Amino acid sequence: MPKLLTTKQVDQFWDEGYISPFDCLSSKEALECRRKIETYEASIDGNISNYVRIKCHLAFKWLEDIAHHPKILDAVEDLIGPDILLYLSTFWFKDANDGKFVSWHQDSAYYGLDPHDVVTLWLAFTDATPENGCMKVLPRSHKWPDQEHEETYDKNNLLARGQTITGLDDSSAEYMPLKAGQFSMHHERQLHASGPNLTNDRRMGISFTFLPTRVKCLLEKRTAILVRGNDTYHYWDYDPKPRYDLDPVCMDTIKHWISAYADPQIPQEAIRK
Repeated sequence: MPKLLTTKQVDQFWDEGYISPFDCLSSKEALECRRKIETYEASIDGNISNYVRIKCHLAFKWLEDIAHHPKILDAVEDLIGPDILLYLSTFWFKDANDGKFVSWHQDSAYYGLDPHDVVTLWLAFTDATPENGCMKVLPRSHKWPDQEHEETYDKNNLLARGQTITGLDDSSAEYMPLKAGQFSMHHERQLHASGPNLTNDRRMGISFTFLPTRVKCLLEKRTAILVRGNDTYHYWDYDPKPRYDLDPVCMDTIKHWISAYADPQIPQEAIRK
């Protein structure tokens, strides 16, 4: 029996490619996350993405604790089983009226994972609405063939390469609004995007990429953290766990993967096959 999801919700995820919303943090806890992030931002010179972008759960002990939240892991376990790795996490921040957006893409484009039993969980630190650029998805698109992405490197695109799928009919897109503290989940191959923030406040959230230990990376051996269960396959090396916020060992790991993920030599899934 599912721990948190209903059987209908599990079926919807695999049939439609997404499910939303689910309560997790209280509004007070979500606001405290925002305050912690903005306190860090006030201490650095430049864009937070230059310091903390890929695997950002390694930067803050409190954020890695959130990745272990029972409601999060129970929901993920209902979809992929009890042996769970956390592969990536990414901040998704849009300042008020700043023009930043996320183009139509698949999370799977550069991961090289097999099989694609992979869940992206999106946790909101502020309300996410159509007006401030919440996520939208194309239902059932996770069942389509792998899509080729054009790499635009657009400075307003929050994706590392500005990767975008062009020529789509997105008239059937569904928005996934969230209240602060809620999360959504979508399949790794689901086509999704988000528009710019047209409001006078920030939109802030984080995505976590979870996968079962049976999934391997076909590109090279990658790193992850075991967050629940056991790893009997040993397909992955392990990331260091943060001993405290801004642990220098973890910050070096983040720096490495920021550059590695944007490396133009890594082929996208549609081309690699």
